[in-house]
Amino acid sequence: MVAVAHIMNATLVIPQLDKRSFWKDSSTFSDMFDEVHFIKTLRGDLRIAKELPKELESVPRARKHFTSWSGVGYYEEMTQLFKEYQVIHVAKSDSRLANNDLPLDIQRLRCRALYYALRFSPPIEILGEKLVERLRSLGGRYIALHLRYEKDMLSFTGCTYGLTDAESKELTIMRENTNHWKVKKINSTEQRIGGYCPLTPKEVGIFLQALGYPPSTIIYIAAGEIYGGNTHLSELMYRFPNLVFKETLATKEELKAFANHASQTAALDYLISVESDVFIPSHSGNMARAVEGHRRFLGHRKTITPDRRGLVELFDKLKSGKLREGPSFSQRVQQIHENWQGGPRKRKGPLPGIKGRARFRTEESFYENPYPECICSSKAA
Repeated sequence: MVAVAHIMNATLVIPQLDKRSFWKDSSTFSDMFDEVHFIKTLRGDLRIAKELPKELESVPRARKHFTSWSGVGYYEEMTQLFKEYQVIHVAKSDSRLANNDLPLDIQRLRCRALYYALRFSPPIEILGEKLVERLRSLGGRYIALHLRYEKDMLSFTGCTYGLTDAESKELTIMRENTNHWKVKKINSTEQRIGGYCPLTPKEVGIFLQALGYPPSTIIYIAAGEIYGGNTHLSELMYRFPNLVFKETLATKEELKAFANHASQTAALDYLISVESDVFIPSHSGNMARAVEGHRRFLGHRKTITPDRRGLVELFDKLKSGKLREGPSFSQRVQQIHENWQGGPRKRKGPLPGIKGRARFRTEESFYENPYPECICSSKAA
């Protein structure tokens, strides 16, 4: 939206955050981010208002759903709306700008907004730094595991592998009752085989062991409440007992201010993940992509993205007895992840054979990999 407002020569109003989602978080933009720093950093690029001016609150406004993955030409045309309206209410702001084929100055503005202007609010930054220091004091190096084995993700994706019938039913009911989730009937087996499900805690344990990490490895769990709690976590803890959670790393007093604010605790996870020695997401959601992109920007810090489709095939062979854990299995896992570790490379384009606007959906996100526009010193592999 920073880049869109710049293209349209419009004033950007600090957004109101969604308070109706699964998390029901009342956090405002200024609770999450350093608002003054955001406005000051982008002063040379566009005008930013903390709120809509009083004289414009009652004027008619255009409520607009901008077309996803649009280019500069589209937004230059959209300036025509200002001939009739003084205010444009952008109903949806995700993925509204193209990943590719944009002027270099626009791409760099996006990075300026992401990596310089958007800074978490002081309480989040201060506690985040403290938690990273405490993690380092436990053993120096640590893995941040974005274990997206949470109720909302499992329900939304329809992934029930390894769950009880009662758990599966609970997730189905939740999906049916969530109005803004459009897909209701999901084949869990097909989802898993296609690589669309988050890895289970047990699968993550097998994966990390196959990559060669010893049981003594310190692993920070960057996540909300794990579905099923210790029942499912125990299968990961069995292989890697040094699991660390923000609830054990921070004091109750320190976390008190963040209670019932899932977005703010997620911000702590974000900071700890960006600073980790290795970042591993169990599912490629928005946060995982954002963290990976940020780590690339900071010098291609190691991010191991599981090839879930390839891994499911191997896990099923383990289960059926066609494969056994050991050197041969580890070698296969390591081979398929040789080029999945966050090294310098250009963004992936659309999948072959897909035509029309649908191809944009299959491109690698700019936020996942801002190379080469925002990373000048690295060479693409």
